Amino acid sequence: MAQATIEGLAGVLVWTEADRFPAMARFYRDTLGLTPRSDKSDFVNFDWSGVRLSVGVHAGVRGVSREPLRVMLNLTVADIQAAHTRLTHAGVVFSRPPEREEWGGWVATFADPDGNILQLMQLPAPGTR
Repeated sequence: MAQATIEGLAGVLVWTEADRFPAMARFYRDTLGLTPRSDKSDFVNFDWSGVRLSVGVHAGVRGVSREPLRVMLNLTVADIQAAHTRLTHAGVVFSRPPEREEWGGWVATFADPDGNILQLMQLPAPGTR
């Protein structure tokens, strides 16, 4: 039954409406500083060794996220303090500044222009807590 096992995460799609797409694309590409794998007028895609984060236009989406805590994107960083400082200077407002978690990592929380919740996550060094 090995063919039926889930092997990993291929990617995440963040849908928005056409009028909101330019702000969303700028936020992920320019504010967060992510490098696009592809960048079109209604879809932008970022890739980390095969795991893809995409932002695109969907006809069924209207306005900002009504339930922003339903799905949360965790973006790994090597230095959460430096990333927090850079993004704060770029205009990102954090609802939670960097804080150490009981499991040893660090987390900081903010939202994209549609109100979707994202977190910077600095994982603990292997073997530490």
